Amino acid sequence: MIQVVHLNGLTFRALAAGDLDTANKVSPVPVSEYLAGPESRGVWQRRSRQFEEDPATAAWVTGVIWDSEERAAVGRAGFHGPPDSAGMVEIGYAVDPDRRRRGYARAALEFLLRRAVAEQAVRVVRVTIAPDNEASYRLASQYGFVEVGEQWDEEDGVEVVYEVAASESAIFGART
Repeated sequence: MIQVVHLNGLTFRALAAGDLDTANKVSPVPVSEYLAGPESRGVWQRRSRQFEEDPATAAWVTGVIWDSEERAAVGRAGFHGPPDSAGMVEIGYAVDPDRRRRGYARAALEFLLRRAVAEQAVRVVRVTIAPDNEASYRLASQYGFVEVGEQWDEEDGVEVVYEVAASESAIFGART
């Protein structure tokens, strides 16, 4: 079974610093070298700042994709924050390169979509995808996400913005 495990402020800080030993002492689940590595560090630095400003964001933001059968952290996933004033949440996820092509991205996306559907305050779910990331596009399109524009991300460059209404029928009825 795959779930997204929320983290605490101490874990955010340790991962933001790339301190795997401390992160594993304070995290609710063991984390991996990938999660403490340079590819993930920027995400944890942002989440650590969010947590410092508002600890309640920990229930929304990036956590660990946890495979309970393997008892292993296989990536990171979550929302960029709680719903905004328009009821929009944005999903982000990344699977450890050594664990890709095993269904973890799909499982994490479905976990987060179910959470969004269950939250009354959420009306729209967004994902942003690099124009050349065909695998992520194919996955998102299976859940009813449609292109609504483009944006520039300081870290990732050009991203295509996709959205879907946060309802069971819009999301899970669209799956092909």
